[in-house]
Amino acid sequence: MLASSLLALASLLAPLAALRVNATPLAERGVNVGWPYGSEKIRGVNIGGVSGVHDACLSAVSWLVIEPFITPSLFQNTGNDAIVDEWTFGQYQDYNTAQNALVNHWNSWITEDDFAQIAAAGLNHVRIPIGYWAYDISAGEPYHQGQAQYLDNAIGWARNHGLKVLIDLHGAPGSQNGYDNSGHRGSATWDQDSNNVLRTKNIIQSLSLKYSDPSYWQVVTMLELLNEPAGYLNDHLLSTVHQYYYDGYGAARWPWAPQGSASKSGLAIAIHDAFQSLSYWNNYMTEPTFEDVFLDTHNYQVFNQDFQTWTQAQHISGICSQAGNYASSPLWLVVGEWSLASSDCAQWVNGRGLGARMDGSYPGSYYVNSCNGLSGSSSTWSSDYKTFLRKFYDAQTQVYENNGQGWIMWTWKTETSEDWSYQAGLAGGWIPSDPSNHQYSIQTLCG
Repeated sequence: MLASSLLALASLLAPLAALRVNATPLAERGVNVGWPYGSEKIRGVNIGGVSGVHDACLSAVSWLVIEPFITPSLFQNTGNDAIVDEWTFGQYQDYNTAQNALVNHWNSWITEDDFAQIAAAGLNHVRIPIGYWAYDISAGEPYHQGQAQYLDNAIGWARNHGLKVLIDLHGAPGSQNGYDNSGHRGSATWDQDSNNVLRTKNIIQSLSLKYSDPSYWQVVTMLELLNEPAGYLNDHLLSTVHQYYYDGYGAARWPWAPQGSASKSGLAIAIHDAFQSLSYWNNYMTEPTFEDVFLDTHNYQVFNQDFQTWTQAQHISGICSQAGNYASSPLWLVVGEWSLASSDCAQWVNGRGLGARMDGSYPGSYYVNSCNGLSGSSSTWSSDYKTFLRKFYDAQTQVYENNGQGWIMWTWKTETSEDWSYQAGLAGGWIPSDPSNHQYSIQTLCG
């Protein structure tokens, strides 16, 4: 049975030359993950930025996947309003102009000093999103490459500072959600071409092959099969995700199968909930057949009109009300993205050229309140608002730890929108330097 399974898996895997490494498989063994998941809580930050389109939640990145929200200057400097994502960044610019801008961005936006600060803040994980195009532009996509080396740089920095790395495949060919954070804003067509899905799986197999090598053990500890596939769009996309996770798990858990080895990768494997209820995943990828699988859910109170009308108390209550839901997760649960933002007032958080629902400048929205004092520089915020942010932090981190395996906040740093920045929260005092130091107990916040 095992031999036939390996042959079947090998026949499906077509690893990419860009990621091919001569990794020596670990000794034949069961899963031996490089961090004590299940007994230690995950406390981390994403190395990225944010965008929002779907009413439930979403986010985007801006280091190895660029997006207008976190570093608006990168897009403003193009002088072209039609450049709204990484696809158009390459499509509508001279190659050398775009490449030079990207290399400068990769060199400067995140450095080892950021990793030193993250570790000093008492955090233990970083989630690093990367797009498929870092490894495969075989269909002629207008993306630029070079991100893979920076991912390796970041892994080295994590090693130096005792941090664990979750590698997150944030964008897939054809786009799994149509968000700018998938690389290409517009339609989600990933599921409409089986080659898109195959290319995605091959990248996962190659990532696992490389980062399951013993030299990365206890540094790279988790691999996410795909970020935020938009299962709410249609049944075909959701069913494609459902099957892809099975195939992606096989590719990630047995990366040496094409070499004829039955060794298992020591990586934990994360699957996003595809914007479905947690109960949708009941009886899916259960132990012991599937080992060390995390369900990643994202929680934002930002991306619909109703959230703009909520009071501070309602935002906190909304977190408290999720405790039972999270505790009932059928798999290990991590809240892999969340934020202290309580409005969509951050510049371009809904995409370049789009306004905010809060002040009615977003298409189809209506005015609720002014955005003044709700985002941007914390120097414009009231002391009451900063107190709320501390309560919001304490509520979320305690609910996520008490009812799941922990949390990874979105995001570490921003250019201008400090309500989204962990780094700014540390400097401003609404995020504690020790994440276990809760000024407001869960009993006080949630009753």
